Amino acid sequence: MEKNSSLAKKADEFLQIFKKGEEFTKDLIKENEKLRFRLAQLEEALQKSGNEERIRLYEDRLRMLDEELKSLLERYRKVEEENKDFASKYVEIETENNNLANLYVASYQLHSTLDFNDVLRIVLEIVINLIGAEKFAVMLMDEKTNELIPVATEGLSLDEIPKVKIGEGTIGKVAKEAESYFSETTAYASETDATNPIVCIPLKIKEHVIGVISIYSLFVQKTEFSNVDYELFNLLAGHAATAIFSSKLYTQSERKLTTIQSFLDLLKDRTGK
Repeated sequence: MEKNSSLAKKADEFLQIFKKGEEFTKDLIKENEKLRFRLAQLEEALQKSGNEERIRLYEDRLRMLDEELKSLLERYRKVEEENKDFASKYVEIETENNNLANLYVASYQLHSTLDFNDVLRIVLEIVINLIGAEKFAVMLMDEKTNELIPVATEGLSLDEIPKVKIGEGTIGKVAKEAESYFSETTAYASETDATNPIVCIPLKIKEHVIGVISIYSLFVQKTEFSNVDYELFNLLAGHAATAIFSSKLYTQSERKLTTIQSFLDLLKDRTGK
């Protein structure tokens, strides 16, 4: 009996140990499941955290690229403005060079001959081609009558331009005061008033006026005067006056020399010497 009781006690103890082992195993499995779940949560959180970090880095990179793009666009805008400025200056310089060339050619032509008619023709060409005048007249001073007399015209006949007394009207006032006159309008006019030019330039040597250039209308495509036009007016006021005056004196002297030579030849023929 005691032996059976001892065996039963040991069996019971073994069962108790087994149950505890079973419970421990179950608890261990539960803990393992919890740990796996927690590990899964941590991995998921880590993965999310990594994505967010990448997104933040991408956003920072995009922000930097956007700033660089804005900087490049600003630099491009500045370079473009500089290029436009350079192009504008280049056009201005080219225009100035052309203007200087035209002024030089005009000045050279005026002093290239001492023939009075050739000088008048050159003056007409300058006013037509370089200034763009359609109708105008060159008038010279007659010292004996104190009048301005037309000697050359374009777009008009000499008969259409009346003689003008010094001090009378716009033309006479310009000749008296030796100051250029510019009308408020340069519009094309089909009808011409010979006493009211749109521009009147005195031809003067120092302060002595020898005549005027009266412009009555411009070509249709010429709507206004440019800076080079005013430079040409100044050139005409001085250089044209000198060229006209010199050629006129030379032509007169040539005529006198021809007359004197003819008279000498006539005397020589009569005296037989």
